[in-house]
Amino acid sequence: MIDHMGLTVSDPARSRQFYDKALAPIGYEVLMEVPRDFTDGRAVFGYGVEPKTDFWVSEGTPNTPRLHVAFRAERREQVDEFHKAALAAGGRDNGPPGLRPHYHPDYYGAFVLDPDGHNIEVVCHTP
Repeated sequence: MIDHMGLTVSDPARSRQFYDKALAPIGYEVLMEVPRDFTDGRAVFGYGVEPKTDFWVSEGTPNTPRLHVAFRAERREQVDEFHKAALAAGGRDNGPPGLRPHYHPDYYGAFVLDPDGHNIEVVCHTP
């Protein structure tokens, strides 16, 4: 079981604006900002759903190759809302909301590239 993960971004302010809006439909919000005294002056902030921070964003040279991160949604409407919010926040479409039956019959997901090109997905596994 994965406890937490993170990715590196080139512009933390731009990425924070993106993720604040894109992840809101699934209930994610910034739960923690690590003081720069502990990060060599870099911005580091973590998202999650209370009480657990499980997705970390750090300032630096973006990961190469870019990462794919998938977040689980409880309802398909959340997938649709994520896609709309992520595009409005400056993301680039990488796969509109819809069924992906080649994964399994109820796999409903959407994909958006964040400002650095990381492939961010929200998926619902229930009918």
